[in-house]
Amino acid sequence: MPEISRFFGIVIYMYFDDHLPPHFHARYADFEVVIDIEFLTVLAGDFPHRALGMVVEWASSKHHELTDNWERASSMEKLKKIEPLH
Repeated sequence: MPEISRFFGIVIYMYFDDHLPPHFHARYADFEVVIDIEFLTVLAGDFPHRALGMVVEWASSKHHELTDNWERASSMEKLKKIEPLH
C-alpha cells in the first residue's frame, strides 16, 4: 500500500492493480475510508467529518495527480508523492 501523501495525521494511499472505479484510500487513527477520485464520494468506510472535509478539500485540488497515480498503480508503476494539504 504505497503512501502518496500525509497531512494532519491523515495518510493517503493507493493499492497497485486495485478494482474500479478509480479511488484512493485514507486512514486517520482507527478510521479508514475509500474515496472515488472523479466524484470525491465515499465508496466505503467511515471517517470523522472534519478529517473527511480535509481529505475532500485536498483531493479536489489534486485531481490530476490522483488520476495520474491511479494509472500508474494500474500499470504497476511507481507512484508519485502528492503535496499535502497545508
